[in-house]
Amino acid sequence: MLQATEKIVSLSGMTKSFGAVRALANVDLAVGVGECLGLVGHNGAGKSTLINLLAGTLPPDAGEIRVNDIAQAADYGVRRANAQGIRCVFQELSLCPNLSVAENTRVYHKSLRGWGWRRGAADLVRQRLDEIFPGHGISPHATVGDLAIGQRQMVEIARAFTVTDNPTRLVVLDEPTSSLDAVAGAQLLRYVRKFVTEGGSCLLTSHLLGDILDYCDRIVVMKDGGVVADRPAIEFDRASLVAAMGNVVSEARIKAHERATAQRGEASVVVRAVPKQQADQTALVAHKGEIIGLAGLAGHGQTRLLLHIYDAADRSADMIVAGPVALIAGDRQNDGVLHLWSIARNISVRSLHTLAKTGLIDSAAESALANQWRERIRIRTPSVDNNILSLSGGNQQKVLFARALGSDAGIILMDDPMRGVDVGTKLEVYELIRAEAEAGRTFIWYTTEIEELNNCDHVYVMRDGQIVADIARGDLTEEKVLQASFREGGQA
Repeated sequence: MLQATEKIVSLSGMTKSFGAVRALANVDLAVGVGECLGLVGHNGAGKSTLINLLAGTLPPDAGEIRVNDIAQAADYGVRRANAQGIRCVFQELSLCPNLSVAENTRVYHKSLRGWGWRRGAADLVRQRLDEIFPGHGISPHATVGDLAIGQRQMVEIARAFTVTDNPTRLVVLDEPTSSLDAVAGAQLLRYVRKFVTEGGSCLLTSHLLGDILDYCDRIVVMKDGGVVADRPAIEFDRASLVAAMGNVVSEARIKAHERATAQRGEASVVVRAVPKQQADQTALVAHKGEIIGLAGLAGHGQTRLLLHIYDAADRSADMIVAGPVALIAGDRQNDGVLHLWSIARNISVRSLHTLAKTGLIDSAAESALANQWRERIRIRTPSVDNNILSLSGGNQQKVLFARALGSDAGIILMDDPMRGVDVGTKLEVYELIRAEAEAGRTFIWYTTEIEELNNCDHVYVMRDGQIVADIARGDLTEEKVLQASFREGGQA
């Protein structure tokens, strides 16, 4: 348990239900002054609900919240939390896309007012961006909607750490590196340690277990709405942390797939694509049944290449895209989830042409498809007729996988789809991807997580919109990926 005598915040007996679903059951949690607390657990374990109670965006059904050892009144909310120095960066970003970076800073910090507030806000957020993410390249006057998702994440983080009239005592970071590449993620975590060393506090949730183990002082593991482990980080390693969460990693299928894809002929090529900015004729080549990785620093053309392939399916003479294509978006809230629709309709929308009879949707067939994939991919919901937003973020992402894999597409494009997904869900999806590849489906997978590249048969590294390296799985290392990412031109 917590060894520090001074606590910035403590939650006692936190209980919260949503209808018949109990999200939290009598949970206790404390964060010490000068401590970085890691909070881990599968999607649906209760982490997001607990964070929302702490942030004041949800009221508890029962329990007590104490900040600086002062019990909070029943009307505890976002304004009171902010006034006491509690800042939250949520996994689903809260920036206003039609406003500039500086204007979004003003939305969060009400004291930035009067003549010249835009200049003051711009200076403050630029200073914090420079401090946390050196070389970020973000203008305070840029419209947020024009920024890449990784840049939006940087702005949201910098805004939370910006100090105006209220102090910044505790920063809650919910999957903060999920949209960042390896370099920006490392910059943030180094800043977190600096912030904590100087007396601040952080609560960090991440499904990148290495980040939790390397940068947190203490780790709390949640499962099914309760705390199942609470120990100093030094007492965990990756295996024991995964075990506490209730999962076992299996490498058998990776090895089997690696052997099965060792020999591929030209006749089995289903995708051959040259990036539009490629200076030579180096092409991404994918054979039937292969899992191809796309790597490199975020924003260097990986998503553009996926969209180029998607747009060219059956319509381009200058590239090969043989067969129907489905795209799994990483930015699920903007590019994937249809917010007003049910889970079933979100799954079936890619397959409507196969579910129609005499021009009308066969509702029984649609329901059967949705329930088949609910069981196969383990979407945690009592009914596929519920709205998609009733699901946790990881289960929403499962729906996007079900949409693509439940369709007739033989080529699946994945745009960093595992952002903010827990390790257990990831393992389930990895197994599913390998099974589908063994059955003949082809996957082209952009990921910002080096570990995920180990699931791929070979990896193309991109820089400045061009392929700069093609690394076989047996030769793949983080060092090689980073070297190719930073090398000026040339083929590795």
